[in-house]
Amino acid sequence: MARNLTQKLIDAHLIEGKKIAGEEIGLRMDQTLAQDATGTMVMLAFEAMGIGRVRTELSAQYVGHNLLQTDYRNADDHLFLRSACRKFGVWYSRPGNGVSHPVHMQRFGVPGKTLVGSDSHTPAAGGLGMLSFGAGGLEVATAMAGNPLYINVPKVMGVRLVGQLPDWVSAKDVILEMLRRHGVDGGRGKIIEYFGPGLANLTAMDRHVIANMGTELGATSTVFPSDGAVREFLRSQGRGDAWQEILADPGADYDETDEIDLSALEPLIALPSSPGNVVPVRDVAGRPIYQAYIGSPANPGLRDFAVPALMVDGRQVPDHISFDVNPTSRQLIENMIEMGLMEFLIKTGARFHQAGCNGCIGMGQAPATGKISLRTVPRNFPGRSGTVEDQVYLCSPETATASALTGIITDPRTLDIPYPRFAHPASLKINTALLIPPEAKEKSIELEKGPNIKPMPVFGDLPDRIEGPVLLKVEDNVSTDEIMPAGAAVLPLRSNIPEISRYVFSRIDDSYYERAMAYRDKGSFVVGGSNYGQGSSREHAALAPRYLGLRAVIAKSFARIHAQNLVNYGILPLVFEDPEDWSDIHQDDVLRFDRLRSVLSSIRHLEVHNLNRDRTYRLVHHLSRRQLQMVVSGGLINVIRNNH
Repeated sequence: MARNLTQKLIDAHLIEGKKIAGEEIGLRMDQTLAQDATGTMVMLAFEAMGIGRVRTELSAQYVGHNLLQTDYRNADDHLFLRSACRKFGVWYSRPGNGVSHPVHMQRFGVPGKTLVGSDSHTPAAGGLGMLSFGAGGLEVATAMAGNPLYINVPKVMGVRLVGQLPDWVSAKDVILEMLRRHGVDGGRGKIIEYFGPGLANLTAMDRHVIANMGTELGATSTVFPSDGAVREFLRSQGRGDAWQEILADPGADYDETDEIDLSALEPLIALPSSPGNVVPVRDVAGRPIYQAYIGSPANPGLRDFAVPALMVDGRQVPDHISFDVNPTSRQLIENMIEMGLMEFLIKTGARFHQAGCNGCIGMGQAPATGKISLRTVPRNFPGRSGTVEDQVYLCSPETATASALTGIITDPRTLDIPYPRFAHPASLKINTALLIPPEAKEKSIELEKGPNIKPMPVFGDLPDRIEGPVLLKVEDNVSTDEIMPAGAAVLPLRSNIPEISRYVFSRIDDSYYERAMAYRDKGSFVVGGSNYGQGSSREHAALAPRYLGLRAVIAKSFARIHAQNLVNYGILPLVFEDPEDWSDIHQDDVLRFDRLRSVLSSIRHLEVHNLNRDRTYRLVHHLSRRQLQMVVSGGLINVIRNNH
């Protein structure tokens, strides 16, 4: 039977379960990836397992998020991560070396391999023909210990690409078109696989752009074939021997299909404050801007900086515009200098930042109050930029640069300049000095823990009866940025759960922390809409609420990674059997579950009673036996400890 690419990759790594739609399977993970905003929790969890050394083919730790050193905390965590890499046998990418996704693709990505990372945009590696997943830090730690990654068997959406991108239209517009069509939850429960003749016109880094933001569709992962474009990419990185061809079989079937004619696309833009709020740039052209920002894991390639550099050559950005250039790797900077492109950006008035995520995660580069910021980043959730009530638009490097030059949102096709044609060099300047390889063998190395690194909280198992208030009720598409904010004030606390918990839901209701603390020992609930927990894989959005006593979230539906993170920390993700019941529950209503443990062990349906309204609602869970054991035991760490 003809197999699509996704089926081939799953078959090659399946070690537990059967490929039955919706059922849980376990996949062998060849590689793992962690970044510093989540990596400290990964390393603390791995330490708690007592394994000693990683059991993967390759594990890497990147420092690219928390680069601002306004006090000791980020610097201390960098030293902790370095010591953990030495102790556990992990590659260490030093601060300033770059963003995890493009650096991993350049230096470690191998077609046909699997990868799990503690960052929701890890599926960017699908641009190289890998099967890659974002996950919480606990799952990454267990993969480092040699355990499978568990997912529900996904559907496969095949997207056929035809045609060729016109001038002034690039890969960012392809994924924005997908978001325009399918929204931020159109990929839930699916792996998106691209195929067709249009692939011949997309480079491996173009595919990286598309695969990176497949996460914004809610997709489990995104995959592209490993073909000639991937071979050329690896050859340019000095790793041509890592290439192998991996293609779907001719005539392979998909669960559902879509088709995009690349030649019919135009510049697109996502309006505040959702990646799915996409319109043509021409519809909003003329709106005055304050900031244009290029560079992020969603547009990390050399061409994504080279085209803007060529656009601004000999031109000046107006004095009221902040034109921010956010390099994504040290390698990129060196090659931009070597090719003379950096000079064009410097002369136009661009503001440069060190290689890393920076403004993408709200770590600096916040826009002015009430002003529009155009960014090539993957997300524009409310407040993520660091400015309250921000107005962040997502667009291509071409649109951002055109708007920087004019001071207003500008369709780049209207510029009176020729389209800059950039020819990617056959070989690049490569410097791996900031990538530190693992120690050759296990050594007696002490972990360097600064005063801000606190032990993982210990949680008890699930009680048979829980009665507590609904401390918060929220609408659809609440993101993990709204549950647990990022940014320069919050991220340095990521290794200190008692302190970071003060910010839980602070962007929605700044009284949540104090109210939750009053019920911490008794337990409390949150009621959510559809696609609850979309966005980042940060487990702090589950761990910190659990520290505050959250025992269950009742929602219309959940984003995949966040639902698993809730389970990892012993929080029940429950779904309304009748979504209309969402309207009947109010904040501060008191809910009660009875015989919870026995009901969970026998059936998928359960009931919760609303004491304020004397109403009973039917709920359903979609947990496997493995996940149920985790919830009942109080979380994954307890399961590991009990079985160790």
